[in-house]
Amino acid sequence: MNMQDIKTLARERGLARPGRVTKLELVRTIQVLEGNFPCFATAHNAECNQLGCLWRQDCFVSARKLSPA
Repeated sequence: MNMQDIKTLARERGLARPGRVTKLELVRTIQVLEGNFPCFATAHNAECNQLGCLWRQDCFVSARKLSPA
């Protein structure tokens, strides 16, 4: 999901002005607004038990980018 889509989703969830934040910060904020754990990009080794998560595929990609090689 691109940043514009994520900012739109954030506004729909009640965040009036998403502002200049990273994708990671914004997705985690949305997760909290939805009553979930702010766990985006923490799925180490592509392991996650949240099968219905909207962010699942992006999460795996972001977690790979953030993990030390």
